[in-house]
Amino acid sequence: MEKRKFGRTDMEVSLLGFGGAEIGFNPQQTQADVNQLLNSALDAGLNLIDTAAGYLKSEQMIGEAVGKRRKEFYLITKCGALDGFTRSDWSVKGILATIETSLRDLKTDYLDIAQLHSCDLEILKRGEAIEGLQRAQEKGYTRYIGYSGDNEDAKFAVEMNVFDSLQTSVSVADQTPIDGNIKLAAEKDLGVIAKRPIANAVWRHKEKPSESYHHEYWDRIQKLRFDFTSKSTEEATATALRFTLSIPGVHTMIVGTTRPNRWQENAKYVAEGKLSSEEYEAIRQRWSEVADESWIGKT
Repeated sequence: MEKRKFGRTDMEVSLLGFGGAEIGFNPQQTQADVNQLLNSALDAGLNLIDTAAGYLKSEQMIGEAVGKRRKEFYLITKCGALDGFTRSDWSVKGILATIETSLRDLKTDYLDIAQLHSCDLEILKRGEAIEGLQRAQEKGYTRYIGYSGDNEDAKFAVEMNVFDSLQTSVSVADQTPIDGNIKLAAEKDLGVIAKRPIANAVWRHKEKPSESYHHEYWDRIQKLRFDFTSKSTEEATATALRFTLSIPGVHTMIVGTTRPNRWQENAKYVAEGKLSSEEYEAIRQRWSEVADESWIGKT
């Protein structure tokens, strides 16, 4: 798989990464499936895995599956939000303790990037969480530090000039960051990770999904009525993924899945390359015609 230099870091990341939220929150997820999913994806060209301390069993399952192959991929996790987002700890001591636990669970002695997990502007201003990351960097726990989040919080984080990377939501249904935080991050030479790059593929559902997590994007897609969403699920997903790939300033996209071989299916879409300028601009134009000011980034 093609790779891109990741901002000012020394990393060259695969255009498609793996996001570990779904395997962590799926109560039926088996270790055997995670083993097959991640090992086959690494064999097929994956070189970036993203997870978080807050994703329940995700870090443990990833460590068990591919800890022995640590030198073959970049490993990113997030701290601050814990236990399925039921609590948080943004103190220096808490950040360090969380990262130490992540290292044990992931079966590694270092991270490539440790990120703050969607903390708000006030927490950023207090500075303890950032100091925690910097201490972790000094101890060799992580090579780089980053921020994962959206909207005004992410803008403030980028403008602080302390982070090496930004992870933010962006997709056909979440285009506000394109001319905002992603452009700003590019100007500062930050590595940019696109999360939710296919907007949860909400076009799969003819009726509004039962999970509230999908509602915002589903509502937006109903109003946007992109031509490509009337095609097969596979074609629509390919177009959406290639749209995010085409955004200036984006270096890699993370897609989560619980199914072995799904990563390879998405990788085939990515291999088709960027959308043509006409296709890309048509999607951008439709957004500008329909989206209103309330359609901000989905955290």
